[in-house]
Amino acid sequence: MNPQVELNLALILFIPWFSILAWLFWAYPRQPRGGARSAFDAASLILATLAAGWGMHWGFYNADPQAGAIWKQVLATSVAYGLFLAVMTAALILRWRWLRRRAATAVSFSSRPPAGKAEP
Repeated sequence: MNPQVELNLALILFIPWFSILAWLFWAYPRQPRGGARSAFDAASLILATLAAGWGMHWGFYNADPQAGAIWKQVLATSVAYGLFLAVMTAALILRWRWLRRRAATAVSFSSRPPAGKAEP
C-alpha cells in the first residue's frame, strides 16, 4: 500500500461520515443564521477536522507494532473519530447555549415599550 494512503486511510474512510455530520451541524437549526454563526460553524468544523487528522497521525505512529499491522489503522480510526465527535459535541453545546442566550436577549428587548412611551 502507498505509505501516504496508509497514513491517511482512517481519514479517507471517514470522509463520507464526517461530511454527513458536518452538513447536519451546519444546516440545523436553520435559524438564526448570520455572519457570527457561520464563522463559528466554520471554525468548529475546521477545528474538528484538524483534531481528527492530528489524532489519526498520533494513533498511527503510537500503535504497538507487536499487535499487528491492522492495529495501526484501528487505533488511528478510533482516535480520529473520537476527537472529531468530541470537538463537534463541544461546539454543538456551545452553539446551543449561545443561541439560547441570544434568543432570551431578543425576547427581553422586544417586551420593552418603545423609548419615550410610558406603560399604561
